[in-house]
Amino acid sequence: MKSFVVVDYGMGNLRSVAKALEHVAPRHRVIVSDQSQAIEQCDRLVLPGQGAMPDCMRKLKASGLLESLLRAAETKPLLGVCIGEQMLFERSEEGPSQGLALLPGEVLRFGSMKPLKIPHMGWNRVWPTQGAAKHPLWQGIDPGSFFYFVHSFYVQASDSSHIAASTDYGIRFTSAVSRHNIFATQFHPEKSAAAGLRLYENFVRWDP
Repeated sequence: MKSFVVVDYGMGNLRSVAKALEHVAPRHRVIVSDQSQAIEQCDRLVLPGQGAMPDCMRKLKASGLLESLLRAAETKPLLGVCIGEQMLFERSEEGPSQGLALLPGEVLRFGSMKPLKIPHMGWNRVWPTQGAAKHPLWQGIDPGSFFYFVHSFYVQASDSSHIAASTDYGIRFTSAVSRHNIFATQFHPEKSAAAGLRLYENFVRWDP
């Protein structure tokens, strides 16, 4: 039996993420935890995020979980969701704010793109990049599948090999990233029906 920790630092859609994991991994242990020991002892973890990145980073630092999270991210499979994806990068225009610097790049705000609405909210297609199309987390998910988004900022990876998927919304932006044991999405898999549950199921099986 594996143990999964949804990192509770006071921000994020924790219960929805946990319920999605419980649905696809009924034989495993899913924990929502604000304890360093749980992060250090788990088999894999999910870093969610909701709201503003400066608030998320401030809460994470205040929680006392930062060092444990950084150590776990060196080896354990880690799934970042929404602002949990943005936090993996070096810095954000929002605030501005410093990130965790686990991936090189920055987080940018959508520009003025009338008549498009900001935040980008609702269903949109996600297209795995050619280099990431065979990534285990895309297994069984058709290219161009719809996922649910709620965001005003997007990541710009410095290394194009880390881009795992893109989406069109006025511009073509990065909607998923990957590197070694890290995978992260701008969209919310837990709000994305069958395709989202399949991504969580793939995360459960992933052996990077």
